[in-house]
Amino acid sequence: QVQLLESGGGLVQAGGSLRLSCAASGLPFSTYGMAWFRQAPGKERQFVGVYRRGGTTYYADSVKGRFTIFRDNAKNTAYLQMTSLKPDDTAVYYCAAASSLRSSTLVYDSNYDYWGQGTQVTVSS
Repeated sequence: QVQLLESGGGLVQAGGSLRLSCAASGLPFSTYGMAWFRQAPGKERQFVGVYRRGGTTYYADSVKGRFTIFRDNAKNTAYLQMTSLKPDDTAVYYCAAASSLRSSTLVYDSNYDYWGQGTQVTVSS
């Protein structure tokens, strides 16, 4: 059974940093594209960033220069390093995995096969 488990969320002051983790099991981690999405209350789920199996990364304009996706294949874990956090970054953050991604569709959550349970990030001003 495939399982993605996010952790690392919490409360942080504006301008601070957090690192989220996504521990994957039950899938060949290194062959999957790994993405992060977020969802604020009353809003639709929003793409944050992705790394693809070829090693390339892509980020939403709203987080470019502030957020970075890393991975540790030996630990089957993906990370979202967030810096210069803003109150508008407050949301539940989700990890997602896809076996196949195209450049034209990688920002859409319908292209992802598996999802984690989410972890809350709250940024205070």
